[in-house]
Amino acid sequence: MDLSPRFPVEAARLEALRRLDLLDTPPSEAFDRITRMAAALFRLPIAAISLTDSDRQWFKSRVGVDHDTIPRAGAPCAEVAETATMLVVPDLLHHARYRGSLLAAGGIRFYAGAPLVTQDGHCLGALCVLGHEARAISDAERAALSDLAAMAMAQIELRHALGRVDPASGLPNRQQFIEDYQDLSQDCPRGEARLAALVSLASPEQACNAVRALGAPWIDEIVAEAVDLMKASFGCDTTVYHLAPTAFAFVAPRAADPIGFCAELENWLRRRAASTTARFVTTARIGVAPFRMRVTLAGELLHDLHSAVQQASDQGDGVAMFSAERDAAYRRRFWLVEAFGAALDGAAAGRKGQLRLVFQPKVDLADGACTGAEALLRWRHPETGDVSPAEFIPVVECTSMIRATTNWVLEAAMHQLAAWRAAGLAMQLSVNVSAVNLLEPDFCVRVVDGLRRHGLPPGSLALEITESALMQDPRRATAALQALHAAGVHLAIDDFGTGYSSLAYLQSLPAQVVKLDRSFVRDIERDARKRSLVATMIALSHDLGHRVVAEGVETDAVAEVLKGAGCDEAQGYLYARPLEAEAFEAWVAKQREQVEQVLVLV
Repeated sequence: MDLSPRFPVEAARLEALRRLDLLDTPPSEAFDRITRMAAALFRLPIAAISLTDSDRQWFKSRVGVDHDTIPRAGAPCAEVAETATMLVVPDLLHHARYRGSLLAAGGIRFYAGAPLVTQDGHCLGALCVLGHEARAISDAERAALSDLAAMAMAQIELRHALGRVDPASGLPNRQQFIEDYQDLSQDCPRGEARLAALVSLASPEQACNAVRALGAPWIDEIVAEAVDLMKASFGCDTTVYHLAPTAFAFVAPRAADPIGFCAELENWLRRRAASTTARFVTTARIGVAPFRMRVTLAGELLHDLHSAVQQASDQGDGVAMFSAERDAAYRRRFWLVEAFGAALDGAAAGRKGQLRLVFQPKVDLADGACTGAEALLRWRHPETGDVSPAEFIPVVECTSMIRATTNWVLEAAMHQLAAWRAAGLAMQLSVNVSAVNLLEPDFCVRVVDGLRRHGLPPGSLALEITESALMQDPRRATAALQALHAAGVHLAIDDFGTGYSSLAYLQSLPAQVVKLDRSFVRDIERDARKRSLVATMIALSHDLGHRVVAEGVETDAVAEVLKGAGCDEAQGYLYARPLEAEAFEAWVAKQREQVEQVLVLV
């Protein structure tokens, strides 16, 4: 067919068709309802929503037809697209133009097609009905066919309305992805394995920083660049969806090999990096997730894709395949945050049950007397039982809950200290403090106010701070420590030797105690180098005016080595595991009896 005289009009029509992103998309129930209605209304076996491409008729929806495309040449729907008018052929075998067509050769005698016309006048194709016998068409049937074509066109326009298409990229959006994904399974066997990819042009933090520095139009620019490159790289047969400001998704072709598909995506990242300056301020990541047709739900697939992108970011990779194990760990982390938040709310409201303190004694290595205890937070979930502090505390420290958590621990520790002092058990209690707490402008005020309310001397409370916490903001940390020290609160440097603080910085801190990390204590009786290192650390700490407490002491042999090296105090399983309050009181009473017996013997 020679289209040269109409080429400018045809080019505009094809552009309008492709801009709608309908070609080669999965079947849709919304369109299938219309074709079923048309076939039933005309009592004909075949109906279709036929879109006229440059060289083919492609059926977005079809009833009574197995194939989804036929050549454009000789197709009556092509004439409808060219003229934008209804075409009725009562008998193809007696029509000069179509009696030799594929339709006639296939036994089709009757054809009627109403044009699908956009609001700006471009005809995309036809809603057609076909039969195996010649027949006439009434005026009422003509009107009905036109109405059905208008319904189909309204559905097309609706799909491309603002609610289904991202205005910045012109691509179908998240809602359209979900609907198309549901329709995709209609022509695929249940359980068929497929792959999908999620392209993230920037992390949320990178995007926020870029907009702050370069303005919102910069995001539009990198999106436009990426869209052009994706269309050029992945082909016109791949529908790309704009799910979020800088995130895009698409489904891989059937039978795509996971290794080859990931390699293709890696190549796309390299081509993008070579063609844009965005790589200097953003880092693109791609997540790949397998799924099974009519088994994996749309929400599950999107979750797996986002998880895979996060895995790529965590691993520093460009492309990452979804890992169920890593995803389970992330889900566990999220559950910890949610469940601990609920436990903390309950504890703050005075409800007992989930959060509590236990107390591990500290012992003077010289005489075995109890010098105090460390208060340790414990969590018992009502359904899953005890949750290890090694698991939940690092998670909580990365959230806004750390302030409220420390407040609760301090309040509970002071309450217990006051109760013990009232019962005649006066001692010092240590509480761990995170970097976030130390940098809070009102932290010192809250601590001092708590001591005053409970009637406690400031020296009865010791705050333990890790070296890493001190080094996050040395200036502010030092100011906070000096304020606490001036108020009479004792301070300890926890996990001493594991951080990166300089000796010049350590000697300026107003701390009374350093705590040797358990990694230096473990197996010290069998490791000469470790014994030499620990002896040096103890001597250095004494020279700086600090007492030394060793953590993780589990055997008499280790205790003897530490005592010989001049260590002042120790805590660990050799003396006691962390104890409930009543058990701790009983332990202290027994320990005092033993110390007194030793003194009598001496």
